[in-house]
Formats: sequence, structure tokens, C-alpha cells
Amino acid sequence: MAEIGTSTLPLQAKTAPALLDVNGIEVIYNHVILVLKGVSLRVPEGKIVALLGANGAGKTTTLRAVSNLLRAERGDVTKGSIALRGERIDQLTPEDLVKRGVVQVMEGRHCFAHLSIEENLLTGAYTRKLNRGDLNAEMERVYEYFPRLKQRRTSQAGYTSGGEQQMCAIGRALMANPNMILLDEPSMGLAPQVVEEIFDIVSDLNQREKVSFLLAEQNTNIALKYADYGYILENGRVMMDGEAQELASNEDVKEFYLGVSQGERKSFRDNKFYRRRKRWLA
Repeated sequence: MAEIGTSTLPLQAKTAPALLDVNGIEVIYNHVILVLKGVSLRVPEGKIVALLGANGAGKTTTLRAVSNLLRAERGDVTKGSIALRGERIDQLTPEDLVKRGVVQVMEGRHCFAHLSIEENLLTGAYTRKLNRGDLNAEMERVYEYFPRLKQRRTSQAGYTSGGEQQMCAIGRALMANPNMILLDEPSMGLAPQVVEEIFDIVSDLNQREKVSFLLAEQNTNIALKYADYGYILENGRVMMDGEAQELASNEDVKEFYLGVSQGERKSFRDNKFYRRRKRWLA
């Protein structure tokens, strides 16, 4: 596992082709609030990487740092670097990043509620300047992954279900022909069956289209089931990182993030010991 609080690169093989390299970034909001403290991570080409942790751990801030959406929230990357295929992207605009194939799906879905599903999807292709025939072909490609959206294509997005809106948001990102999608809390507020359906589609996109994913997720169990690699954040630092299967079988991850313990806690004294062990790991 990676040491905590350091800015060294993670334990993923450094010889592996890297689509995204985040190296020791520090993020401050409003010039005073330190949120990320030396976060490093790597997303290899064609992989699903999960960014895990509780609410407030720094997952969304990390995604916004990569997509350069921090300034809209009065945040800044004050230390470290972010590179896409070896080229620094810290100062690019979000539109420039979309043109380079990096698209973020925001937490809470954020569809255009007054537009139809199909109109929402069309907005995802605005940077590509496609002719009508190519645009229709791209739309059909999205509908192949999201058949429910095809059924609801004329429905106003604000009147569709939460799962359909999440599919619409991912489909809209897919219309931009991305190399990497930054996916923020895709399971939030959705029924378990719908969550499984969405993660199955993410896995399908990854395998068939070779789209890389950096996904922030509180549901550690589902994320580690589909991811190749994972990072666990706590209080703005990477606490652990490793192969997804390795993290899923780690006793500390089971205890603190999956709610699984080998034995019952016998007393409050035991509970305090676990809390101390977690702080020591962090």
C-alpha cells in the first residue's frame, strides 16, 4: 500500500501506459481551506479506477481538479501537477479538456430538465461539429448501450426517473467521444438494481469502447466489484491504494468501508482500539 500523506506516485506499475497522472496535488478553497493534501493517483489506458471514501473525503474535489472545474467553486490547485498522456493540463479550460477526450459526469446527474432526453444527448456533441448523418449514428451508438433512453427519447428529462437521468448524463458524455470519463457518485440516490445496471453499462463501455473511467464512489462494495484499481481517500489524503481485489479482501477495508468484521466487538474499549488503528493508518 502507498504511504499516507506522501506525494509519491501510487503503487500501480510505473511502466504501465498512463492516460492520467495526478502527482501530489494540493487544493485550497477560498484561499484558506485546505481540502486535498498531496493526492497522487494514476489512471492507465483502458482501465476503471475507483476513488473511494466517505462524504467529505475529497473525491469530488479530486475530479474537479482534473476537469478544471475548481475555479467555479473558488478552488485552486496550489501544488503538484496533473498530466494527460504526459502533457500538463492544469491550465486548460474545461472545453479544451473535452476536446482532448476528458469529460466529467457531475454528481447529482445535472440533466437539462426542460429538454428531452434526445436533446440532452445532442448537447454532448456540441464540440465535435458532426454532420446530421454522423450525429444520428452517434445517437444510435448511445442508444445501443442505453435502450431505456431510446424508449424515453422524447420525454422531458426532468420527468424521468433518477436512473434514467443518470444514464442520460453518461450518454451525453459518451456523445463527446471521450477517452476518459470522470464519473462522480453514479450510485447516489438510486435503487441497488439500477446501480448494478449502470455499473454493468460502465463495464461494457470500458471493454467495448476502451473508455477509461475515474469514478468517485461512496459505495465501496460496488465500486471494487467493477474497478481494476482503487484509491481510498480520507480527510484529503490517499489512505490506501491497490488492485481492486486486493482492497476488497483487505481486513481494514472490510472493517472501515465495507462494514464486515471477522468477529464481534466485545466492548467500547475494542471500539476505541479500532478507531485508533484507523487513525494510525491515516
